[in-house]
Amino acid sequence: QVQLVESGGELVQAGGSLRLSCKASAVTFSNYAMAWFRQAPGKEREFLARIGRSGGSTYYADSVKGRFTLSRDNAKNTVYLQMNSLKAEDTAVYYCAGDRWGIGQRMGWSQYNYWGQGTQVTVSP
Repeated sequence: QVQLVESGGELVQAGGSLRLSCKASAVTFSNYAMAWFRQAPGKEREFLARIGRSGGSTYYADSVKGRFTLSRDNAKNTVYLQMNSLKAEDTAVYYCAGDRWGIGQRMGWSQYNYWGQGTQVTVSP
């Protein structure tokens, strides 16, 4: 069973950038499609982006398309979310999620079996 640990969340000013990382425990990382979600207080968990097992395919929510970039390094068991042009409404807890053997464009949080503990991103206006 894979364990996921996010890092990189912090307080940043609007218009700034952050890079979140999610490192997986010692598993065959390339067996897992990976995704990022976020959850703001009082709101449902929101899909942000997904990357295929080899990194050859990515999918983004409209709310972050063009601002966020998802990538992975299977040799390091790590997936990265580069976030640019941050807005106050991006403030949330950000979670990475794993989908073993997953294929295609899965955007529902219930489709992921493995989750990290989350990292807080706060964007000041």
